[in-house]
Amino acid sequence: MSTSAQYYTRTAQVLHWLMAAIFITAWLIGFYSGNFLSYEVDGGFKGTVITLHKNIATTIIFLVVIRIFWRYTHPAPKLPATMSPMMKGLAHIGHLFLYLMLLALPITGCLFSWSAGHPAPVLYLFEIPRLVQDNPDLLAIVKPLHIYLSWFAGLLVAGHILAAIKHHVIDKDNVLLSMLRQPK
Repeated sequence: MSTSAQYYTRTAQVLHWLMAAIFITAWLIGFYSGNFLSYEVDGGFKGTVITLHKNIATTIIFLVVIRIFWRYTHPAPKLPATMSPMMKGLAHIGHLFLYLMLLALPITGCLFSWSAGHPAPVLYLFEIPRLVQDNPDLLAIVKPLHIYLSWFAGLLVAGHILAAIKHHVIDKDNVLLSMLRQPK
């Protein structure tokens, strides 16, 4: 394997870490507002926190499209030869689910917001055009779906982090470093 094939491109690395920071931040804000704030007690503060959550989380829609295009045109480095075929298969399935969650969460979040009669703002700059109007029936479906998907995605991200640490600390291979460095 050539040296350059051992590392993700700098663009892939920047997209990965930027999306990781955005996802984790949006997830934590969503978790906080959903579990520790209520409109009855916290009034407008909860609305402000949810608006922040939406403004950050909607950026993932745009970044994931760029990232999928980049990944399609710039293949990932090969996994270490020391990994078993089963572990390689699980790694690919895990990455596929991460990409699916990066699409499903902002889409269900927008549907949740729109069906509740609210906008889907992006970085306080503009709103994603509404594809649905107020719709209590749709809200009854997408609200719990968005919440359940967020828990599943949180577990996926935690597993992804733990796998990267395992590769670095226990396996002592190049998997984590491939997303941190470039060849010299």
